[in-house]
Amino acid sequence: MSAFIQQLPALMGVIIGALGSYLAVMRGDQARFRREQAARWEERRLTAYANYARSLKKTVTLTYRIAAHLGNDPHPHPLSPEEAAPHLADATDDRDPAGEALLMLGSPDVVEKAREWVVAVMDMEQFLRDQTYSPETWSAMLERQRAARERYYAAVRRDLALPPGHSGQWRLATTQTP
Repeated sequence: MSAFIQQLPALMGVIIGALGSYLAVMRGDQARFRREQAARWEERRLTAYANYARSLKKTVTLTYRIAAHLGNDPHPHPLSPEEAAPHLADATDDRDPAGEALLMLGSPDVVEKAREWVVAVMDMEQFLRDQTYSPETWSAMLERQRAARERYYAAVRRDLALPPGHSGQWRLATTQTP
């Protein structure tokens, strides 16, 4: 019995060490799981944000082309409202599920900026449905839409902790004629 009592402190040390090792491994695994889960959700949010932007941008491009047909925009590929109607319907159909994913996964700030952007685009669509000719009004609507898009992307970058990005304003070099 005395041999057992002499070994008891060593046995207790082994048990405590094994228990401590087990707890350390479990906490490490839990932390790794939480990090991986957060990365997966972040990736899903990025996909939802990008899909929404892509679907809305499809509508924006179509509005440029329709506006060119009506004489409001210099887009090189005009499209009549009649020809554009099925494409606009497809773009709207694509936008709805992308918007639902955005509502499910997006932060409140990103969702609010997305709402501002889509409202600007819907105003552009209404302007074109009315078949209005006013290049000045159209230009102001484009600026409003571009600013809303820029705010949306800035909100996305903040939500995903990304560095600031490009404004999306492409300045074309003017050609110099002698």
